[in-house]
Amino acid sequence: MPKVTEAHRAARRDEIVGAALRCFAAKGYQRTSMADVIEESGLSAGAIYGYFAGKQELFAAVAARVLEARRGELDARRAHGAPLVPGQVMATLIDGMRHEPFGHVIVQLWAEAAVDPEMRGLVQSVLTRVRDTVRPRLVEWASAEPGRVQGDPEEWATRVLPVVLGAVPGFMIQREIAADFDEEAFLRALPEVFPH
Repeated sequence: MPKVTEAHRAARRDEIVGAALRCFAAKGYQRTSMADVIEESGLSAGAIYGYFAGKQELFAAVAARVLEARRGELDARRAHGAPLVPGQVMATLIDGMRHEPFGHVIVQLWAEAAVDPEMRGLVQSVLTRVRDTVRPRLVEWASAEPGRVQGDPEEWATRVLPVVLGAVPGFMIQREIAADFDEEAFLRALPEVFPH
């Protein structure tokens, strides 16, 4: 029997995550079953379960892929000059999220996390990763701009991080519910609202 290479395993795993992302985007998290992911991927159940124990592990993998794409966008935007101001960090993060096919499912997942302890644990792990992505960028900006923030840059970043991250649910909920919500105006306003 030929040995499966690590590259092949990584490609197969990525293929499964892509199928799960498409299913979650089309049906939402709750209405997506493992059978849906198996059908979408075109793989056998054994192939899927060889990589993921179930739907929650798939959700975590999809969230990790989405977050990694946002980190790449932040790094690319930062590569062109000075540290991004907090509003630019959030505008970049939110702009990328709104173009994900998975984006509209996020509000559903937050609602589920409020009542389902297992889902809460998954969403909290994603939130921790988002915090770990944004906080160093806040510290970098505050360190490059002495006198612009009160106190030590590390302490300032810790203090304002929950407020800054509040822009994400604000955007996502209004986008899903408010008929007159102007996405572009929201993104343009972020650098005005947060320190710059």
